[in-house]
Amino acid sequence: MKNKIKDINDLLIKKYGIPPRSKIPPKPVDLLIATILSQNTNDKNSYKAFTNLKNNYADWESVSKLSTEQLEKEIRVAGLNKQKSKSIKKLLTTLKEEKGEITLDYLEEMKDQEVITELTKFKGIGIKTASCVLLFSMRRNICPVDTHVHRTLNRIGVVNTSTPDKTFKLLNNYLPDKIAHSIHTNLIKLGREICKPTNPKCSICPLLKICKFKSKNFEANRNYKKNNFLLLDSI
Repeated sequence: MKNKIKDINDLLIKKYGIPPRSKIPPKPVDLLIATILSQNTNDKNSYKAFTNLKNNYADWESVSKLSTEQLEKEIRVAGLNKQKSKSIKKLLTTLKEEKGEITLDYLEEMKDQEVITELTKFKGIGIKTASCVLLFSMRRNICPVDTHVHRTLNRIGVVNTSTPDKTFKLLNNYLPDKIAHSIHTNLIKLGREICKPTNPKCSICPLLKICKFKSKNFEANRNYKKNNFLLLDSI
């Protein structure tokens, strides 16, 4: 399985290249809030909501003092603003109460699973969101699994799992060193552009020869729109 994951990563790099990363890793709190905003919306809208908060307020402590109604207005563009505003406000106020300041820097001393356990204590934060902090902010070799990663890995035949969280556990047990960012990012691109939920463009897939998907579609239009903007490498 480890060799198969490595082969997939190599083929995706041939197709998409090595994904660029932000030169300076974002702070864990920034990354966590951006990931909350990204839930069930596209990266461009969640980026607008994130920059609204960063540009309009001096720091996260200022944001924590907003009422949930005020916070809802600031992040409306990201959708699900009532739910997300409650999650963000609860996160910020809890950190302030428990740590005396709004920081997650203490996570650096923890092991990967300890970080996931710590972050998933907060309402609205699941394994995928916590693992994004590990990969994008803390630069750990952990591959988050969203719907795109879950779908593509099941179709290819790397896993046979029913949920993204189950895919996450299995994938990261066998993940080769130093490939988490590239395979995560490139699988998302593949899922957005080619291996779509319906009418996948199998004839132009870089993984066609190794893919085990039984319902391959060779009739779809070969053209596709590139989708290169990735929120968590842009904050």
